[in-house]
Amino acid sequence: MMKKKFMSLMLVMAMVLSLAACGAKKEEAPASDAPASTPAAESGSAFKLGGTGPLTGGAAIYGTAAKNGATIAVDEINAMGGIQFDLKYEDDTHDAEKAVNAYNALKDWDMQISLGSVTSKPCEATAAETYADRIFALTPSASSTAVTEGKDNMFQMCFMDPNQGSASAQYIADKALATKVAVIWKNDDVYSKGIHDTFTAKANELGLEIVSDTTFADGNDTDFSVQLSGAQTNGADLVFLPMYYQPASLIFAQASSMNYAPKWFGVDGMDGILTMEGFDPALAEGVMLLTPFNADSTDERTASFVKAYQERFNEVPNQFAADAYDCVYAYKQALEAAGCTPDMSASDLCDKMVEQFTSMSFDGLTGEGMTWDASGAVSKSPKGMVIENGAYVGLD
Repeated sequence: MMKKKFMSLMLVMAMVLSLAACGAKKEEAPASDAPASTPAAESGSAFKLGGTGPLTGGAAIYGTAAKNGATIAVDEINAMGGIQFDLKYEDDTHDAEKAVNAYNALKDWDMQISLGSVTSKPCEATAAETYADRIFALTPSASSTAVTEGKDNMFQMCFMDPNQGSASAQYIADKALATKVAVIWKNDDVYSKGIHDTFTAKANELGLEIVSDTTFADGNDTDFSVQLSGAQTNGADLVFLPMYYQPASLIFAQASSMNYAPKWFGVDGMDGILTMEGFDPALAEGVMLLTPFNADSTDERTASFVKAYQERFNEVPNQFAADAYDCVYAYKQALEAAGCTPDMSASDLCDKMVEQFTSMSFDGLTGEGMTWDASGAVSKSPKGMVIENGAYVGLD
């Protein structure tokens, strides 16, 4: 009798343990919107790669695109079976203080290498943290000079603001796109101000006549009648807009209502305007900008990326997605070349990445033969693009 009771008790205990194990497994399952994890990531044999960006709020199109582009790259690389990544993005809502909080969450997660932050002001804040903690960072799209200034372990995949400004002025002059230029810019945004300053300096050097130079800030960024009237009254035949797409969309709409139709020249922050909810793409017809990425390119690698992005996220990738994709593949190349392993400390990996990125050449979606100098700035050639029939078309 005692033997039967003992056997029954053991059977019950076995069933309880089995159910408990099943319950624990279910709780550990990743959320449906998280990047798929691999066996390597689960076993601790993957490099922990983290980044912050605006995944919600007005700038979410940029952060979401970067996260999506990085996710595709990670999944492709993990499927190859060599270097493995475990990717984690935290939402910073395009706010510097929240970006630091998001960074600390990644640090608690034991992040080893970083994608920095997606937008400039938050990245200036997190770059100070990665520098102090000796975690190497490669931002896809934070372009202000303050992001990298004085930090030997902070690098950029995008053009720096000064490069965008001077390159835009050079392009306008070389192509004889205008004789009189107006500039409208955002004075409380480091991204807009940095591009504006170098654009105007280069324009003066090249003999481009700036007939109107007007600005705006948060709180007065919905009515641009004064700025547009200034450009129109002074005869500007081209208006340069160093800004993100949200205020630009209002400028295009208000200019149309005024029957003012100059040539428009934007910057990489304009990318995304064609998919902006409620915006009429016809208003952006003819807008020109310099960008390192063209989603309509027919080269095999770009076409493959665009196809994968559309199938997975149901939209055309912008430059932010392509830059983040390139960041992950650049990390793969550098880690392999340096013989790095996931058991290395963040500090040791940081030293190796600084060595690699200041000496290697990288081919990606956003440029061929890319190199970086000790300042963290990337060297690659921009491409002139124009919006035609709701799509980007090469100018050159």
